[in-house]
Amino acid sequence: MDVLLSEEERMFKKLMRDFAEKELEPYATEVDRRDEFNWDGFRKMGAMGLMGLHIPEKYGGQGGSYMNLYIAMEEISRVCASTALTLSNGCCLALRIIYDYGTEEQRQRYVVPAARGEKLCCYALTEREAGSDASSLRTTATHIGNDWVLNGSKLFITNGNVADTIIVWATVDKSLGSRGITAFLVEKGTPGLSVGKIENKLGMRGSPTVELLFDDCRIPGENVLGEVRKGLRSALSGLDGGRISIAGQAIGIAQAALDTSIAYAKERKQFGQTLAEFQAIQFMIVDMKNAIDSARLVTYGAVRTADAGKHFTREAAQAKILASEAVMDVTRKAMQIYGGYSYTKDLPLERYYREAKITEIYEGTNEICRIVVARSLLT
Repeated sequence: MDVLLSEEERMFKKLMRDFAEKELEPYATEVDRRDEFNWDGFRKMGAMGLMGLHIPEKYGGQGGSYMNLYIAMEEISRVCASTALTLSNGCCLALRIIYDYGTEEQRQRYVVPAARGEKLCCYALTEREAGSDASSLRTTATHIGNDWVLNGSKLFITNGNVADTIIVWATVDKSLGSRGITAFLVEKGTPGLSVGKIENKLGMRGSPTVELLFDDCRIPGENVLGEVRKGLRSALSGLDGGRISIAGQAIGIAQAALDTSIAYAKERKQFGQTLAEFQAIQFMIVDMKNAIDSARLVTYGAVRTADAGKHFTREAAQAKILASEAVMDVTRKAMQIYGGYSYTKDLPLERYYREAKITEIYEGTNEICRIVVARSLLT
């Protein structure tokens, strides 16, 4: 599969694999056990320039491509998917949106330090009554003088309790529906902003998921991101790149499960022969490999489309669907190959299995992604 990458991209892939295996893998199990934000991993990614990987050098980033981002996501997810989630949410999703829609002053104030790994940004769209239906937001923003006052709550916000800057989408005119939504930049510590419930999750435990509460949270007018009443555009446009990164995350987890399954099948003996000699196991491993390579190829197509500057909404949704469903199947088969050992926490396999599921849910459920693809093809 590496033959489809340029020489520079192959070198970057090796750099990311070496970094992940040396700096992140030794602590991945402990990160999962602690169930708190992985500050060490964040700082290491920042020192590598990864938190600004997809941001132009002028603003403190690396000027990397979507392919660079995909490669980083796959290789880091192969050892610690929850640390990779911080890269996806912080760099690809939140930070990229601020860069794309922000003023020059906002870029200097928020993008530059975050791209350098000095600050962390997050994306706050989902609400209790507005998950897949992102246009039905109940959080409101009222224009008072030169300021805006936010009231409401956000749910399932990745790294919301540790982020320095939060992009919050709120309704400024309920009568306009989806056309009445505006994006705002809210800084950590702003009066009226507080953290509610911190979720106790199945997986991705090195990246907190929290509820955010806004009670007369007043922010200055210059913290409007993009145009007033055109905020939904920024929220949805960010999801295209986000879906590519989640496809990379899913493929990375799946690759880890396949790698360990192959090694175990060659070593484990039953009935006088290794598992690798049983045709049933051989077929399972072939199916795992096929699922991963198919998802990777489709994702490469989405990435190349994005890097060519073309519209890639459909391709990103397809990649996310295939990759997330592949990792679910691959980790399930890996659990079967390992048998009873897979059900213990002595091995990382149960973590792969737990972390796989969310890839079918966030950045748009697979059902929503199928709607995106269908609309592209049929309308």
